Amino acid sequence: MASVRAVSALCREMGAITLNSRMILATTVFAPNSLQQVRGFKIRHVNMPAPGDRKNYRYKVHFPEDGQYTIKHLKTTKLGGRDPETGRIIVGTLGGGAKRNYRWIDWFRTGPKDGTFLEERVISVLYDPNRSARIALVGCGTNLRYIIATENMKSGDLIRTSSYIPRIPVRPKEGDAYPVGALPNSTLVNCVECQVGDGARLVKAAGTAGIIMRKISDKVIVQLPTKREVALDPECMVTVGRVSNILHGQQHVGSAQRRRWLGKRPASGLWQRKTGYHGRKIRPLPPVKFYGPLKPEPTIMKFTLDSEGPSRPIIPRTNRVT
Repeated sequence: MASVRAVSALCREMGAITLNSRMILATTVFAPNSLQQVRGFKIRHVNMPAPGDRKNYRYKVHFPEDGQYTIKHLKTTKLGGRDPETGRIIVGTLGGGAKRNYRWIDWFRTGPKDGTFLEERVISVLYDPNRSARIALVGCGTNLRYIIATENMKSGDLIRTSSYIPRIPVRPKEGDAYPVGALPNSTLVNCVECQVGDGARLVKAAGTAGIIMRKISDKVIVQLPTKREVALDPECMVTVGRVSNILHGQQHVGSAQRRRWLGKRPASGLWQRKTGYHGRKIRPLPPVKFYGPLKPEPTIMKFTLDSEGPSRPIIPRTNRVT
């Protein structure tokens, strides 16, 4: 406080400005440590991972080392809401639960582009503990894979996959996969690709479905379950129909113990779902989101030092011009 009094006295003598002790304290520079509270403000560490970054904090899947697709159940390691890299707790309401094995879903429904189709038979419709929708084991010859089952899919059905876009829209059948540009308007779709060859990214939860609204020049507008519209390339693959297990959101948990079996820890109880009793703000829908083609991976050029001359780049063998 001695320094504060000295500065105040100096200001009075100068007569130009007037400062008080509160202003001096407000302009004082603090150098607190991370997670230290200074006058009611909490300073967070810059390296702390922020929630909502679309990571899986529930479990970690141990995929095969060779990367070969398999229908065998894969082992998982529970994370309990922690970040697998830093070990920090990101989601405090996750942890425990019954042991689960992972079913590897094939998100790529691609077929021939010459007008023919790939035909597969549904062997069985199964329960998957890692997602809300049901999955289907389908096979063609000796190739077996898991896909997301549609609402009315059952064992013994034949489903087709084609990447050909005809001049006249095809007649959609539930469970078949086509490019979004080959289907007529008002068709219900799921497992929507955002970019060509990137696999299904949208509309994969139980009971959800998107709607093909209209076609504008070289884009197809699809309305998502959230009423948002996205503009996709006509070659993006989609599956016809609604996702299975449409009663998922209407099922009652029944007990607190069942929530623990599902891997959910007790919450504080302060958060309550809004009921609409006090009204809601009416906001306009966001604008249409356009998705473009995938960006090519950058070419890696390696340089080396040569004692006889200047350094020269070594171009990978796949990119050499012949």
